[in-house]
Amino acid sequence: LEDNNKWPVIISKDLRVDEKTALIKVLKSRKQAIAWKLIDIKGIDLEFCSHKILLEEDYEPKVQSQRRVNPRIHDVIKKEVEKLLDAGLIYPISDSPWVSPVHCVPKKGGMTVVTNDENDLVPTRLVTG
Repeated sequence: LEDNNKWPVIISKDLRVDEKTALIKVLKSRKQAIAWKLIDIKGIDLEFCSHKILLEEDYEPKVQSQRRVNPRIHDVIKKEVEKLLDAGLIYPISDSPWVSPVHCVPKKGGMTVVTNDENDLVPTRLVTG
């Protein structure tokens, strides 16, 4: 929505083309009224919105090997990560010993299977609302 068209906007897939065009036109004309990033939201402390993991002193990070991703899924993952980076919802961390690769396997019915530290498959489901 900016000059380089890089503002994060999620539009319903059920909208018609003319509705999408009208929505984008309204968003462009009212850019100042919309909080595009967490820092733009007035009255909400960033500490409240930030994710922190509190660890006990005697824990040590585990080293995990990198896993290969199916090339078809790799592009999907890359696009999703880029969207989250552009929106400011995530940021890169390269020097932390606690960073580990995540291995997600999408299943039918909206279920996703993630491996834990012991390589056990843990089913998860995204719950919104």
